Amino acid sequence: MTDVRSHGRSGPIAGAGAGRHLLVVDDDDRIRELLKEFLAREGYRVTGAAHAAAAKRLMELIEFDLVVLDVMMPGESGFDLTTWVRSKAETSKTPVLLLTARGDPDDRIEGLSRGADDYMSKPFDPRELALRVDAILRRTGGKPLTPREIKLGPAVFDMERLELTRDGKMQRLTEAEAQLLKTLAIHAHSAVERMSLSPDTADITGRAVDVQVTRLRRKLEADPKNPRYLQTVRGVGYMLAPD
Repeated sequence: MTDVRSHGRSGPIAGAGAGRHLLVVDDDDRIRELLKEFLAREGYRVTGAAHAAAAKRLMELIEFDLVVLDVMMPGESGFDLTTWVRSKAETSKTPVLLLTARGDPDDRIEGLSRGADDYMSKPFDPRELALRVDAILRRTGGKPLTPREIKLGPAVFDMERLELTRDGKMQRLTEAEAQLLKTLAIHAHSAVERMSLSPDTADITGRAVDVQVTRLRRKLEADPKNPRYLQTVRGVGYMLAPD
């Protein structure tokens, strides 16, 4: 695979992934991280998994717009995981793009027969991958785009202006709080990983995010200690549950 760090944005489709959440499943740490890096530059939010078991746990908690899945993994193969995705009501309509080092036509037929939406052989140019992901999402429609305003009881968050009002009164937000609330709003009703909410890669504990969530709850919730709208998802992170 071409080293994705050698490419900038890919022109017309740059930013096409705004608001879309992808899951990349590959047992090769280097390829997985490079794909995550490249797709993130294309505007997608990307979560990674090293094997099928981890991918299943994530898909049971988070609604993804598309899964990029390696075929040749130890244990459960990408073919088997594709079958699992199609068998579950919650994920049956989630698009799947298979990746494999095997270029045999029989493998392509096998993948498509299991329900994959597309199939790419390694090595590949990551720009082509981004184009195919974009094409699949346009074809399948993906989840509805998030509306401009999110209603949270007496509070309203304007995602374009990054403004929060409660009972008609403006609530002061720091830049970090506004961006965190926007990210959660884009993925409303889906759990967002705690560490992916932190813009500071040096904050390996995620405590800065916890502090911001605590402050946001004071501005959003009638009872911040028993939040209705900004919820904690145990073992994952946080979820915004608007009206």
